[in-house]
Amino acid sequence: MKSAKVPTSSDRILSANWHAMETAQALERLETHLVHGLTEEEAARRLERYGPNRLAPKKGKPAWLLFLSQFHQPLVYILLAAGAVTASLQEWVDSGVIFGVVAVNAVMGFLQEANALKAIDALARNLSVDATVIRGGMKRIVPATELVPGDIVTLHSGDKVPADVRLMRVRELQIDESALTGESVPVEKRTAVLPAATVLADRANMAYSTTLVTYGSGLAVVVETGDRTEIGRINQMIATAQTLETPLMQKISHFSERLMWVILGFASATFLVGWLRGKSALDMFMASVALAVGAIPEGLPAALTITLAIGVSRMAKRNAIIRKLPAVETLGSTTVICSDKTGTLTQNQMTVVAVYAGGERFEVTGSGYVPEGGFRQAGTAIDPCRHGALMECLRAGLLCNDAHLIESAEGWNVEGDPTEGALLVSARKAGLHELHASESHPRLDTLPFESERQFMATLHHNRAEDARHVYLKGSAESILRRCDAAFDRNLGTIPLDTAAIHTQVEAMAAQGLRVLAFARGDRFVDEDRVVHHKLQGGLTFLGLQGMIDPPRPEAVEAIAACQRAGIRVKMITGDHPATASAIARQLGLVRAERLHRLFGIVPRGRVLTGAELRELDDESYRRMVEHCDIYARVAPEQKLKLVRALQERGNVVAMTGDGVNDAPALRQADIGVAMGRAGTEVAKEAAAMVLTDDNFATIEAAVEEGRGVFDNLMKFIIWTLPTNVGEGLVITVAVFGGVELPVLPVQILWINMSTAVLLGLMLAFEPKEPGIMQRHPRDPRQPILTRALIFRIFLVGFSLLAGAFGLFEWALERGESLENARTTATAVFVFGEMFYLFNCRSLEYSMFHVGVFSNPRLLFGVLAMTALQLLFTYWPPMNLAFASAPIGAVAWSRVLAVSFTIYAVVGMEKWSGRRWRKR
Repeated sequence: MKSAKVPTSSDRILSANWHAMETAQALERLETHLVHGLTEEEAARRLERYGPNRLAPKKGKPAWLLFLSQFHQPLVYILLAAGAVTASLQEWVDSGVIFGVVAVNAVMGFLQEANALKAIDALARNLSVDATVIRGGMKRIVPATELVPGDIVTLHSGDKVPADVRLMRVRELQIDESALTGESVPVEKRTAVLPAATVLADRANMAYSTTLVTYGSGLAVVVETGDRTEIGRINQMIATAQTLETPLMQKISHFSERLMWVILGFASATFLVGWLRGKSALDMFMASVALAVGAIPEGLPAALTITLAIGVSRMAKRNAIIRKLPAVETLGSTTVICSDKTGTLTQNQMTVVAVYAGGERFEVTGSGYVPEGGFRQAGTAIDPCRHGALMECLRAGLLCNDAHLIESAEGWNVEGDPTEGALLVSARKAGLHELHASESHPRLDTLPFESERQFMATLHHNRAEDARHVYLKGSAESILRRCDAAFDRNLGTIPLDTAAIHTQVEAMAAQGLRVLAFARGDRFVDEDRVVHHKLQGGLTFLGLQGMIDPPRPEAVEAIAACQRAGIRVKMITGDHPATASAIARQLGLVRAERLHRLFGIVPRGRVLTGAELRELDDESYRRMVEHCDIYARVAPEQKLKLVRALQERGNVVAMTGDGVNDAPALRQADIGVAMGRAGTEVAKEAAAMVLTDDNFATIEAAVEEGRGVFDNLMKFIIWTLPTNVGEGLVITVAVFGGVELPVLPVQILWINMSTAVLLGLMLAFEPKEPGIMQRHPRDPRQPILTRALIFRIFLVGFSLLAGAFGLFEWALERGESLENARTTATAVFVFGEMFYLFNCRSLEYSMFHVGVFSNPRLLFGVLAMTALQLLFTYWPPMNLAFASAPIGAVAWSRVLAVSFTIYAVVGMEKWSGRRWRKR
């Protein structure tokens, strides 16, 4: 197949408001015929003209360039320099470790970026279906990729819509558009012309590529294919969405760049000062190398990777699968969570919560498809069997129903329409079972639901009374105009109070409930068929059932926990504004907003719709996102714009979603969160995290884990940098003072690599500190090192400088050999870091606050490092390799005294800092 041409302006019969056209006008513009369709020759010409009905592949970086780009960052430059330095010193093991860390990080980054780009491929796979098309007056099945504008296609239950189409004829057609629009229930389709301004979710005369036909049939004309479809537009947004660095990666990159120049500057100054003082160039080069090696935090990338990996493991145990490693830390700095409603905040299981029958209102307890719960009236539990009208209303919902309630190992599920499933569950709660009902009231005939009639009817034989009844369910308006009486509590006939019923309908609708009305007809004594003209009147009103997709109870608690943690939660849904408002109130999302005063907008129930968003200018839009938390009828591009606007306001944004329409925003967000059960492959590929239980509460748990991960990363950074500062200062002071180096480059490598592995990495296993979710999110603009932490780094760094240099000179004055003195100085760094490690278990509190034995791995690391340092000091092969020598008990006592002093000084500094912050 040849590649598609880019259509010129004369080519474009496409890109019109097809929903605003009469069917005849659409057919004329597309130059096609509803009965005969296109000829094969014309279809071939149009295929050449517009190209295949598939998403055009996007050109990306070649694999080799994508891999090399992983090395293009300052921290990697420093590591490569460290590897080159250690290699020049012929320390092949250390050099190999450093280069190994660089290689592993590069491979992981390459794989993460390659996986992120699979979202477009997933979209292309979604288009790989067959279609039934009419060409030359004959039906035939062709690959969906061969469809062209003007093709006439048929749609039937179970079909995937193969392209964007304008509906010409429909018969009870319903389409699940949740993946595209976020609408939680199938959409009833019609052919009537709609206003041009109608939003995507309300275009009932259109069907869109990749959506699913759940009921009925239809005949439609193809209006858009390939990249011009709505799904193609989303593909373009995914491709153009900016993939942002995580906050920590941005800060580490900035920090590393500065560190690189500081190291180079100090190393150059050291070489120059020593050379000007008459030292040999070779000696000064080795001193500069020692300073550079000492200042480079070699263990930081390994600590970063391992700490994030541990966070991934912990999150997996809490039903959150991390696809991109840096996303672990991003969760900890999240300031805003934009959440889809259906299935994430709600159970994605329609539930009857209110019934009106016999002139009385009842509440139904229980949620979801689990048939457990009961009935209450005015807060008091009742026996539904004692209320005839209530039981008959529930029986109508049970009999006039084509769904099936099934129990499996995974739980209770509904086969069929979710609304009908909710009716089965409410009947089960009253003791009515569909199997028993089908035996006592076998179905004789069915009048299927049609959008023009707005009701469904079934005819049944009541064996107990040897009578025939027809049961109807549908919209309140359609049912009420066919009724002239109602039942009282004891199934006695009473006059129909239409006003009272309408009041109940409005009250339920105001709560966001979807309301169905029920009626019964008894004039079918000897008939086995139900016909429409006999249902025009004379029916008896049975009642109303109001249902909603209820909030997850754990989501309510999780939202409250997020709000206490200073994280704002915003609900973005394709559902109706009334439904969104009702669910938001139950979730605790409705708050006093200032939209009217700021923007002159009074959203329904504090809900902003996609249509209202379009009326705002860019500046008002950016300010508005700070004050509104509920959005309904939102299009895919608006979700993307919302995320960008929040990011422009300085927020770290987490975005949840499950549909194709969510994919651009998922990729744009600082962390995209996809649903593992209900989510499309496109959403999962675009996201950084996947929830295996589709539960918002899991996000809150993941945020908690993310904060713990960031804490542990900061603990490692605050632990390792003082050593690098101290080592750099020791070399600088020695060169500027014109004395021997207290530690050699190879000894510095020993200190940095051994302590990083056995001491520093143990901080990755620290448990979360108490009250971690009571803190507000970190300010994204705050640097990785605050003034207080910088002060602590230099406090410990100068302490190590004083201790190491002091004991080095003390050993020389006592007549110790240079090797003994350097071994003592090396021990100061190792044991000073060891004692300081206990201070770093919490950046604010003592180790007793977090529990002395709460991290047994750390205690193991301390013991292992002690043993290894003794080998460094007393084992001859180690003495030969590292120029070390045995030292005596007096030297050890002084080393331990210096180390304990460091621990005490930092403890006092933390104590005084806490007192100062409480003022």
